[in-house]
Amino acid sequence: MTEQRAFKRLVRERMARTGESYTTARRHVLTKKARTEATGLPDGLVYREFGTDQHHDASLIRHALGSVHEEALIAGLAGGIGFMYFVFEYQDMPTLLTIVAQHHPEPWVQTALDRLHVPYDIHRSGKPQWAKLRSDLDSGRPVFCTVDKSHLPWHGMEAGLGSDPYTVVVVGHEGDVLYVDDESAAPHAISTEDFGAAWSAHKKGRHQMIVPTAEAVGDPDIEGAIAATAAHLTGPVLGNSFDVNFGFSGMDKLATQLRDTRTKTGWERRFGAPVPFFHGVRRLYECLELEYTAPGATRPLYADFLDLAGRPDAAALFRESARGWERLAALALETVSGLGEYTDLCEQRMRLIMTRGEQATDEIRTLGKRADAVAQEYGAPDTDQRRQLFDELARIVEASAALERQAVHLL
Repeated sequence: MTEQRAFKRLVRERMARTGESYTTARRHVLTKKARTEATGLPDGLVYREFGTDQHHDASLIRHALGSVHEEALIAGLAGGIGFMYFVFEYQDMPTLLTIVAQHHPEPWVQTALDRLHVPYDIHRSGKPQWAKLRSDLDSGRPVFCTVDKSHLPWHGMEAGLGSDPYTVVVVGHEGDVLYVDDESAAPHAISTEDFGAAWSAHKKGRHQMIVPTAEAVGDPDIEGAIAATAAHLTGPVLGNSFDVNFGFSGMDKLATQLRDTRTKTGWERRFGAPVPFFHGVRRLYECLELEYTAPGATRPLYADFLDLAGRPDAAALFRESARGWERLAALALETVSGLGEYTDLCEQRMRLIMTRGEQATDEIRTLGKRADAVAQEYGAPDTDQRRQLFDELARIVEASAALERQAVHLL
């Protein structure tokens, strides 16, 4: 508990100094602390800097390219921000809310490398190509791989739940052991057998390898990146009926469903009962601060990119909209933290994932089960309390969307 209080004090001090949200400041402090404590890196790694700063994929790309680019530049070139809103309903499972606040669905690694004009090879195969993987590593080339996250033991997940594509970088090998860059301040060691299972389990990206082959040629395509981001916020993304869930249309849909008290797609019907309520509200926080995003729905990082690009007026508007998304996430977290113990369990689990990885697999899994059990025991707020919360969330979404519409007009 003393260590926990000291950690939170460091986070609050950084918040006061930088004006960052709690989640943003926490990730900076956690990464710095983890890098300081990381010792004895294995020999033969293709690079030596590890640990996610604000955005998972952008940090990996930065490391793989020698840490010569700012994370904000890489994130912006990959498309930066976006918005995708879906609610999935499955039998015998809580209703699943998914918001992707980063640019989507273009793949971040290829898009960033293309706009940086970094040549690369992309290779897919029906089975793991271990000889090619080792040959690239022996040539000093990092290898981006798409895996099923749930099969990576340091995440402490039940195998089979990581259906979304998840990027890691293989940075070295020693016998039958691979070293993998993924979140932590030191690479994770994993057997080729176990990594092969994670690599094979993600069907769409099965055994994909992306390998940068040379240094960048020419200047980054900043204008192309900005144009793509603006287009996906304002217009078609997929070119089909699902486009209503993307960009500003997706934000409008979220606000409408938050206010809806009558239909089966409204939040009152979907997320009124205790377990769906806490799953839904918790997911708001996770999607805007933790999963497939940088803190603040990726907006602060994108504002930094626009400053680099010489677009300070648009950057200021996105920074203001970020404060709205941060308020929304904080309100969701505050609501869930009525569980007290639940919030602490989730915080402990996140710290273990980022700092100890596979060394704490059993502890991570146990904390996840304990958190789910606490949520099951707690009742949802009554109808009036839910209505007040959902209306406030809708107001925040509408205000942030309005600011971003102004920003896109400037772009």
